Amino acid sequence: METRAAEQLIGPLLLARGTIDRSSALRADNGWLEQAWAEPTSRVLVVHDGQTLVRRVGDEVRAVLFTTREAPPGERYLLGVDGDVVYFAVAAPLPGGPAADVNGRVTVPLGLRDTPDGATVPAGLRQAGGLLGDRDAGLLVYAVALDAWHTTHEFCPRCGGRTNVMAGGHIRICPHDSSQHFPRVDPAVIMLIRDEHDRCLLARGPQWPEGRLSILAGFVEPGESLEHAVVREVAEEVGITVVNPRYLGSQPWPFPRSLMLGFFADALSTTLTLDSEEIAEARWFSRAELSDALGSGELRLPPAVSIARRLIETWYGGPLTGDW
Repeated sequence: METRAAEQLIGPLLLARGTIDRSSALRADNGWLEQAWAEPTSRVLVVHDGQTLVRRVGDEVRAVLFTTREAPPGERYLLGVDGDVVYFAVAAPLPGGPAADVNGRVTVPLGLRDTPDGATVPAGLRQAGGLLGDRDAGLLVYAVALDAWHTTHEFCPRCGGRTNVMAGGHIRICPHDSSQHFPRVDPAVIMLIRDEHDRCLLARGPQWPEGRLSILAGFVEPGESLEHAVVREVAEEVGITVVNPRYLGSQPWPFPRSLMLGFFADALSTTLTLDSEEIAEARWFSRAELSDALGSGELRLPPAVSIARRLIETWYGGPLTGDW
C-alpha cells in the first residue's frame, strides 16, 4: 500500500470550520446576554428546520445576518463573540422567505451559484455548507445543531415536564426536579477500507438508488472505543475483518446530531458477505475503475461537504467529480 503520510492530507473538512470564540464562560451571565442582545452591533442568524437564509454576492454565498431589532421572536442561542460583534441564533420561521409547504419546509433552488446576484434564498448545510465562508459555515453548523437538539428535547426525560432554556441555549433545566440536560452529540465512525491491492470499498444502503455509493459508517456503541467500532461495523455490514484503524479527522454532521470520526483501515480479505438490512451493494474499486465509473455516470459520490467525500479523495489522491 502507499505511504500513510498522504493519509494526513484529508482537508478541508467543510463543516469543521469556524472563526468565532464560543465564549462559554458568558453563557450563564444573564445580564451580559441581555446587554449583548441590546447592542446594535450584535448579529442574528435565523434558523428553521435546518435552514437559514443565504444570499449570493458576486461569486460568494453569504449567510443573511439580522440585527436583534430585525430578528423575529423565538428561542435565542448564543453562538459566540468575534471582536466587538456578538452572534446569536434565533429559532423561528425564516423572515421574508418563500412560502413553506404544510410541513414548514421551503424549497431551495438547485445550484446556489446560479441564483441571481443579490437574491436571498433558504438553504441548509448540504446546499450551502461548502459555499459559505469559514465564519458563516461555522455559525450555521452550530445553530443547526443546537436547534435540532432543542426541537427534540423540550420535555424532561425523568418526569415529562416541559424544560426551560438556560445558559444561552446550552442547557435545558426541568423546573420540577431541577435536572439539567445538555446538547447531545452522537459519535459515529466512518471508514475507508483498503485491500492489499490498495483498492477501496464503496457501498450503498437499501434506501439509496443504484449508483449512489459511499464508504461504510456506523454509530459508536456504549462502552466501545472508536477503533473497536470501526472493526465491528465493517464485520457486521460486509463480513470482513479489518486491522490497523487510523484516525484522520472529524467534522460535525448535525442531521440531527452526529459527529463523524473518519478512519482508514486495512482489510485482511476481500470476499464480502453483506448484511442485507444495512447494505444493498458493495464493490471494490481501483483508482482507474473509480474514475471510469464516475466519468460514465455509473457512479456518484457523496457531496464535497461530507467527510466521506474527503476520505475517498484522500485515498484517490486528488479531487473527484460526480456529486449525489
